[in-house]
Amino acid sequence: MNPAKTSEKSDRNLMNDPQAKRQVERAQANRDELKERIAHAIPHDGTIEPLKGLHFNRASSPSECVHSVSIPAFCAIAQGSKEVLLGSDRYQYDPMHYLLATVELPIISQILEASKAQPYLSLRLDLDPTLVGSVMVEAGYPSRSRADVKAIDVSPLNANLLDAVVRLVRLLDSPAEAHVLAPLIKREIIYRLLMGEQGNRLRHIAVLGGYTYHIARAVERLRKDFNEPLKIESIARELGMSVSGFHHHFKSVTAMSPLQFQKQLRLQEARRLMLGENLDATSAAYRVGYDDASHFNREYKRLFGAPPMRDVERLRETARETASSI
Repeated sequence: MNPAKTSEKSDRNLMNDPQAKRQVERAQANRDELKERIAHAIPHDGTIEPLKGLHFNRASSPSECVHSVSIPAFCAIAQGSKEVLLGSDRYQYDPMHYLLATVELPIISQILEASKAQPYLSLRLDLDPTLVGSVMVEAGYPSRSRADVKAIDVSPLNANLLDAVVRLVRLLDSPAEAHVLAPLIKREIIYRLLMGEQGNRLRHIAVLGGYTYHIARAVERLRKDFNEPLKIESIARELGMSVSGFHHHFKSVTAMSPLQFQKQLRLQEARRLMLGENLDATSAAYRVGYDDASHFNREYKRLFGAPPMRDVERLRETARETASSI
C-alpha cells in the first residue's frame, strides 16, 4: 500500500472525527508543555529532583554507554531518545513511549539523540512498591497469574497517562498545592500504569505471590551479598524452588543468569571504588569478591571496553571536560 495514500486517508479520518482530532491536539500540546517545563526547571546539563521521587535529566549531546543499576521507576522522555540494555535485550524509547522498570537490575543505558539546540530532556518517577500495592487494592486488581514477567519494557505513552504526568510537573509552580496534590497524581499515574499494557509487570512486583516476586527477593539477596560466593542451591532452597527452576525463572525476569547478574554488580561496584575512593585495581577486585586480579582485569575489560585504570582515567577526563564546558 502507498504510504502517502495511507497518510492522506488517516488525515481525512481525523478531520471527520472531531473528538479524535482534539485528542491528538491535546496530546501534542501536553508533549510540548512537558518539554518546556522540564527545560525551564533544569537549564543546564545534569539531574535534579524537584519533587520527592521525581527526577529530571538534561543532556546536550549523545552519551556513551553508562553502566548503572535500575530501580523501580516510570521513565518518560520529553525530547530526544534513549536506549537501555538488559542482558541481551534492547529497549529504545522517545517522547511517544515510556519505560517501566520494576526490579533493581544492572543495566546499560545510552542517550541516542541530543544536541545543544534540542537537548535530551527526561523524567523519572520512582515507584514505591507499597504505594503500588495500595493502589492495586483500591482498584480491586488482584494478581491472577504466576507467569514470569520481564522486569523492564517499553510501551506507547497514551494521552491520559501523559496528561497526568504533565499535571504532576505543573505542581512545581505551586509548592503549597504540590504538598496535597502530588500524592494524588502519583496514585493516578500508578493506576493508569496498572490499567495499561504493562499492568502485569507492575502487579507481579507489588503482590506477594508469583515467581516474579521470588526472583525479586533473590535479586535483593544477590545485591546485598554480591561480594560473597554465589550459592545457587541455598538461594533456590530458601525460595522453595529447584535449582533448574530458579535458573529458568531468574533469566526470564532479569534477562541474565544469576552468575552474570552477580558479575555485573561486582564490576560496577569495583568501578565505583576506583573512581570514588581511589582504590587501585587489585584492591577493588579483592573488595568485591575476586580472588584473582588477572581474572578481574579480563572481565572488567570485557564489560567496560578497557582495562580498569585506563577506563577510570577516561571517566575522570570526561568529567573534567564536562565541568570545564559548563
